Amino acid sequence: MNRGCASLLLAGAFAFGFAGTAAAQPADPVPLPGTAPLQLLPGEYLWLPELSPRGPVLVLVSLPEQRAYVYRNGVRIGVATVSTGKPGFETPTGVFTILQKKREHFSNLYDDAPMPFMQRLTWDGIALHAGRVPGYPASHGCVRLPYAFSELLYGVTAHGITVVISDQPGQAPLLAEPGVFAHPPAAPAPAVLATPIASHRLPTPAWEGHEWAPERAPPGALSVLVSRADRRLVVLREGIEIGRAPLGAGEPLPDGTRAFQLLEGAVPGRDGASSRRRWVQVLGEPVADPAALARAVVVAPAFAALVDEALAPGATVVLTDQPLRATPVTVLDAQGAAADAIQAPSSVGD
Repeated sequence: MNRGCASLLLAGAFAFGFAGTAAAQPADPVPLPGTAPLQLLPGEYLWLPELSPRGPVLVLVSLPEQRAYVYRNGVRIGVATVSTGKPGFETPTGVFTILQKKREHFSNLYDDAPMPFMQRLTWDGIALHAGRVPGYPASHGCVRLPYAFSELLYGVTAHGITVVISDQPGQAPLLAEPGVFAHPPAAPAPAVLATPIASHRLPTPAWEGHEWAPERAPPGALSVLVSRADRRLVVLREGIEIGRAPLGAGEPLPDGTRAFQLLEGAVPGRDGASSRRRWVQVLGEPVADPAALARAVVVAPAFAALVDEALAPGATVVLTDQPLRATPVTVLDAQGAAADAIQAPSSVGD
């Protein structure tokens, strides 16, 4: 079993906001003018959770901007200045999930340095936590947050939520309609040996390499990783592999890596009667033809049905043309951690 490292951006500029400074102690937010642009000084942040009171939370960190953006059900509710890894200790990019949370934590690597409100992203030392935010990359790889903001963020996140770390400027996430995630049509389709993941109401072919063991992991966030290079689809829950299947013969996935997150609610179908899930694309170039994804992700219908049933708001789907264990945009641990890595030492850097 592998541990997943699995986040996003969506439209939603603030109509008004609050800013806070973060020195060594928590600071109360200070109101900013409603028309002020997002010109934040080091240690400042904006926080408006009432704009979206419920729904899956996503955190996007932009390395060039040194900013963290927080979205809940696709609406931006917070933004903060951050400090990421300095030269030689660069913060890795990729799609991660929160693997562990601790209000009080001390670095196992750097002289017991305090790391309040630690939220672990990898088992080899990368985390979100409160720390000094000088206005430039200064950490040993972790993402430092303003103290007060880190406490607020800690209060709205959960184990397994998605965090995206990007080497691109922050961009608004896009509402998406990836064909591989659409509900299957009501009309019966002709039986075939392989079918797009959405069309799962067909007879089940006998495919080798199909595994499904949801009992391996507790209930929680689901991540689906699809690799063109490996010709494989892997399903993780709470960072633990619970299923996998080979990809059948289909169109090639588009170049690059794309990530999607499932939101709460539904949107009307094209026929005006049925409804479709609400997805937002959180990473990668927009897809001009969503149906092309459906034609590319071809798996056994029975397996597609299991994945479809397991999807819930907050689920993340990553489609990549890279191998799952050796991609510049990390979709798994850098080491491709095995099942017994759950007992790995809790070393977190700074």
